[in-house]
Amino acid sequence: MLITIALLWFAAAVAPGPNLLVTMRAALLTDRPTGLRIALGIACGAGVWGLAGFFGIQALFGAAPWLYLALKLGGSVWLVVIGVRYLLNSVRAAAPVTEVRRAPGGSTVLLGFVTSIANPQTALSTASLFAATLPPQPSLSLGLEAVAVMMGVAIAWYSLVACVLTTRRAAAGFARSRRWIDCIAGLAFLGFGTRLALQR
Repeated sequence: MLITIALLWFAAAVAPGPNLLVTMRAALLTDRPTGLRIALGIACGAGVWGLAGFFGIQALFGAAPWLYLALKLGGSVWLVVIGVRYLLNSVRAAAPVTEVRRAPGGSTVLLGFVTSIANPQTALSTASLFAATLPPQPSLSLGLEAVAVMMGVAIAWYSLVACVLTTRRAAAGFARSRRWIDCIAGLAFLGFGTRLALQR
């Protein structure tokens, strides 16, 4: 049961999205510790949505649609703001470092965390995942184990991405491409934010 959850969550994690993009950008343009801290933040966000899905946030959203709408719009604004910041970085003539590098460790963890929870549809996906894999009335311990598996998969995958992209060869290959990386990342985040806001 937990292996099934791990495989399904891994399939969701490797799909292109804001979490993968923010990890890749941090790894390519900063350093390995920054990428690993963002991976930790993303895993914590996965844990929050996992707990929300297990404890029935889907029913809460059904009873209070305005709450889902508020979370969805707030998440879309966050993604758009990040996209605009990345685009501004891409057009600067000579910016020595990115805002991720200037930020202290706690801020980079927070960046990963907020990016991870910016999409409330993750909670609905998690609720559906648990409904399909867990028994009808799972015990609390089983639910916590499932959430721990989700967090473990997230931190393992995004840490691997950060480590691979901060090897000497990868760093040398992308050292001169910072503007293009920021531009592509900015446009992608604008697209993610707009799509989230417009989804029914």
